[in-house]
Amino acid sequence: MSLEAVLSAVEARVTPDEAERARFEEVAGELRERTLSALSELDVEGDVVLVGSTARGTWLSGDRDIDMFVRLPPETDRSELVQYGLTIGHEVLPDGREEYAEHPYVKGTYEGFDVDLVPCYDVEDAEHIQSAVDRTPFHSTYLEENLDDELARDVRLAKRFLKGIGAYGSDLRTRGFSGYLTELLICEYDGFVPLVEAAAEWHPPVELDPEDHGRETFTDPLVVIDPTDPERNVAAVLSAENLARFQHYSRELLEDPREELFFPPEREPISAAELRAHVRQRRTTPVAVVFEAPDIVDDQLWPQLRRTLGGVIDGLDDHGFDVFRADTFVEETAGPADEQGRAVLFIELASPTVPAVSRHVGPPVSVRSHAEGFYEKYAERSGRDDGDQDRLYGPFLVEDRYMVERPREFTDASEYLRSEALLEVRTGAQIEDALEERTVLVGDEVDGLVESFGRDLAAYFDPRP
Repeated sequence: MSLEAVLSAVEARVTPDEAERARFEEVAGELRERTLSALSELDVEGDVVLVGSTARGTWLSGDRDIDMFVRLPPETDRSELVQYGLTIGHEVLPDGREEYAEHPYVKGTYEGFDVDLVPCYDVEDAEHIQSAVDRTPFHSTYLEENLDDELARDVRLAKRFLKGIGAYGSDLRTRGFSGYLTELLICEYDGFVPLVEAAAEWHPPVELDPEDHGRETFTDPLVVIDPTDPERNVAAVLSAENLARFQHYSRELLEDPREELFFPPEREPISAAELRAHVRQRRTTPVAVVFEAPDIVDDQLWPQLRRTLGGVIDGLDDHGFDVFRADTFVEETAGPADEQGRAVLFIELASPTVPAVSRHVGPPVSVRSHAEGFYEKYAERSGRDDGDQDRLYGPFLVEDRYMVERPREFTDASEYLRSEALLEVRTGAQIEDALEERTVLVGDEVDGLVESFGRDLAAYFDPRP
């Protein structure tokens, strides 16, 4: 199929029809009236604005998200802003739950739509924000002025493409393209095809400044200066990997257009037999550290998991174990969205064991002050008893340097991962306590992860750009 034919087919699938639009307008109108009524009952000055993709007509068919902001006077005390926002939120969404961005807000469902009801300050412009969410209404106003129907269509294509390749979403699990960033890129390049053509040739860092503010310098791989706030890079969350992923699949789309890039088939979970076959073929040793993930929101959990995984990898490396590759997974639960299941640090080792001694190279003998200190330190500890399991060999010379061979604390990776020493690595603030009650699986024992983490493991052993 030609690129034009593919895009036409995708457009038909992602564009909300008249009935869907009418239903959205009806529900959004009801929510607005309920919110205004709750605001009036508090006798507080303020107004209500619809923001996000549904406000701008760039939402995808099937998406059922409504973002409603309650704007209050800038002189409102922060504690009062929170109190009013939660009171209004629970009045409008009686079954809603409180979540936290920079401050609490209420999230719930209404007539089958997922609704965020967020309080913010009604500031003069985005440069005078008092809360991070204050700039959101300015985003909506800017895009309403710069997006026409044709560009809105291209935004939908871009969003579906980014979803298809796994690079859509500014949450800290995905670290991809936000909806606002996607819309700005479509405006900047005047369409979806020009955007992917440009992305295919990008050489990061890429810097875009839609309103020519020219006031801030950023070091991110993609910089898109917020038109409403020149001190903010809209692409700050975007990872270098997801930027590269977008470039890779932009080239694929241009070279071999196909709907699969927009709507990829769901990956099948790996079986225990397939997992064992991969391990046998790779001749590595998989280990898994399994623990209950703390009950915190994803945007807090995932940075902590990545930090912890990095700390464990460094700890293994410090003890001489060669980490081949690693990843972290979180179990999907059937409970509330903010309820976490088990977390896994999945690590492939080149070998599960190391020799009982390690080499430690000292300074050149010619550097007298350091060399003498090194020699004296280890000469005092050098063992002479052949039966001593903690024997230190040396110091001796290798070319012009002193060297010793020191006994290792751990010779088996699983022993290290089960030890108290693991808790000394850098971890996420709320992960350390969870690691106290960990289970360590080694080799064929990781088969037990397949039931809950089959798709994660399938992606691990069948990696794609």
